[in-house]
Amino acid sequence: MSAEREADLRQGRSVQADAPRPAGPDTPRVLLARTEANPDLPLPAYATAGSAGADLSACIEEPVTIAPGDRASVPTGLRIAVPEGYEAEVRPRSGLAARHGITLANAPGTIDADYRGEVKILLVNLGREPVTIRRGDRIAQMLVRPVSRARFAEAAELPETARGEGGFGHTGS
Repeated sequence: MSAEREADLRQGRSVQADAPRPAGPDTPRVLLARTEANPDLPLPAYATAGSAGADLSACIEEPVTIAPGDRASVPTGLRIAVPEGYEAEVRPRSGLAARHGITLANAPGTIDADYRGEVKILLVNLGREPVTIRRGDRIAQMLVRPVSRARFAEAAELPETARGEGGFGHTGS
């Protein structure tokens, strides 16, 4: 990895992967449209060739400070068209969580295939200090995943299992 690329990643700037994984016949094509507020920010990008999630950046005019315990809805400046049979799953970035306690209030967030509005990230500060988000900061990661639709059927009785009704903490500490 080049020194310039490493510096970009340390500063939170999204960069293209050195060796993107080849797209195959099963690779979903996701269309993106920029909002007027986003003529310049990078499109979602995989930070490394092995990254599962593509980084999403904050598209804000002014910095947003999130106090401990508070939430903020941060726009990305992108609208998305996920293909039918897929979802875009939005997850926290581990570095923000580890360093600052920033995570997603609805982790993971789901972007349905029929949604066409702007993608916004609902950040929450679980840390002890205020955290400031600036334009272009990488604030979440997005995975595009296949989904299935279940057929739900009502039943008077459910099949028995070894676990039964054991809930939280049932399998031990």
